[in-house]
Amino acid sequence: MFAIILLTLFLALMIGIGVWGMRRTTTLGDFFLGGRSMGPWISAIAYGTTYFSAVIFIGFAGKFGWTLGPSALWIAAGNVVFGSFLAWWVLGRRTRRMTQNLDAMTMPEFLAERYQSKNLKLISAAIIFLFLLPYSASVFKGLGHLFEVSFNMSYDLALVIMILVTGIYLILGGYFAVVITDFVQGLIMIIGSIAMVAVLVGKGGGPAIVWHDIFANYAQHIPPANQPGWLTLASLVFMTSFGVWGMPQMVQKFYAIKDEKTIRTAAVVTSLFALIITFSAYFTGALTHLFYSAVPLVNGQPNFDRLIPDLLTTHLSGGLLAVILVLVLSASMSTLSSLVLVSSSAVAIDMYKGHVNPNISNKNSLAMMRFLNGVFILFSLLVAKYELAIIVTLMSLSWGAIAGSFMAPYVYGLFWKRATRLGAEAGLFTGLALSIALFFILGPANAPLASSIAMLAPFVVIPLVSLFTRPPEPKLLDQAFENIEPGSQPPQTTKEPSRV
Repeated sequence: MFAIILLTLFLALMIGIGVWGMRRTTTLGDFFLGGRSMGPWISAIAYGTTYFSAVIFIGFAGKFGWTLGPSALWIAAGNVVFGSFLAWWVLGRRTRRMTQNLDAMTMPEFLAERYQSKNLKLISAAIIFLFLLPYSASVFKGLGHLFEVSFNMSYDLALVIMILVTGIYLILGGYFAVVITDFVQGLIMIIGSIAMVAVLVGKGGGPAIVWHDIFANYAQHIPPANQPGWLTLASLVFMTSFGVWGMPQMVQKFYAIKDEKTIRTAAVVTSLFALIITFSAYFTGALTHLFYSAVPLVNGQPNFDRLIPDLLTTHLSGGLLAVILVLVLSASMSTLSSLVLVSSSAVAIDMYKGHVNPNISNKNSLAMMRFLNGVFILFSLLVAKYELAIIVTLMSLSWGAIAGSFMAPYVYGLFWKRATRLGAEAGLFTGLALSIALFFILGPANAPLASSIAMLAPFVVIPLVSLFTRPPEPKLLDQAFENIEPGSQPPQTTKEPSRV
């Protein structure tokens, strides 16, 4: 009963925030970027909650906590240092300034304006649509199963509830609603994560005993000869930490900040948030070696996705378990809302406004964006309900394909004036092709390695092609890099900052 009450209050709060956000949303820029007016705490928590979904608590924590044991904490360290702190510190300021200089709201718009390539805009939008939408469907699917098990409701009913709640607050409030709900969800994630670890460590006999037993039991459960090698661990750290540098839903958070003073505070707050969440998730995964001697089997095969749910339902009290369920729900809904928002922008802003009808009015653009959010949420429902083989493959490919396509063109676009249109296009196609080819050649088990190679290769391809192709026009570079160097004054904005 407590879980139902808590869930009802949580969902009602999400809808209320959506209604509040609608009153602050009058333009397309408001809907997609919150008028570029987000403060440091809001921006930092929004970044963190978009970064970490239920996948880290259920899938990654269970699988890598078991197979890597305490070494899984290296993934947490990488996410904190590279995926959070350095991402803000290295990319935040230049992204904020250059997207203002080029009047770009989305990743495809930035690439198109920076490299003067309409092809990049259309192709980038297609990649986002093709790979992010199935990813959002997988989040819906995971939430549906979570509700099915935890609240004894049908899978279809659980999907409908998630669709309705996410649709209402996202369609009404846009980015304002997303970041405020992210902030609330982030606080729940922090409280739930700390409580979860504290209770499990207490049941394990205290910090010293737990730490000793994790190492001892891990060596018994997985002998050294069967433990994953350093290459597997390094590719996991690289993929999950640097992959966010090229993910449109993550980069969007840099576009939307109010001013550059935000960046320092946001970098620290995001890092602290990431430290709590990633340590809690992977340490809980490693704790499975205290409570289990083997991975649960389903149809004779190890099912890592059952490890953490079984651990929590067995060892946590009803009240705390309810908080943890809302934690997982919060992590998923925050990621989901950002995925849907960015996916719909690929069609509404980059494809339709950018190619079909550039003169569409602001009012109609906003209406179309809201409409497409609803369409993509419904499409995600259908994908989650009637899962096809090709969809499963796209879900598995999504992270590597998107990061491999965008990371190098985006980073070079920010920092290297000599990067050319043909270089960026070659880098994008190289990353996309390698991520797909290596996924099938190396197999799904080696997907982190395939993704890492696909992310790194374009960093070699882009300068090689750029040095042998026509350099960008000086006029374009002057516009893009205006006031971009350290110590220069940021461009002025005429929009009144929000009080968020």
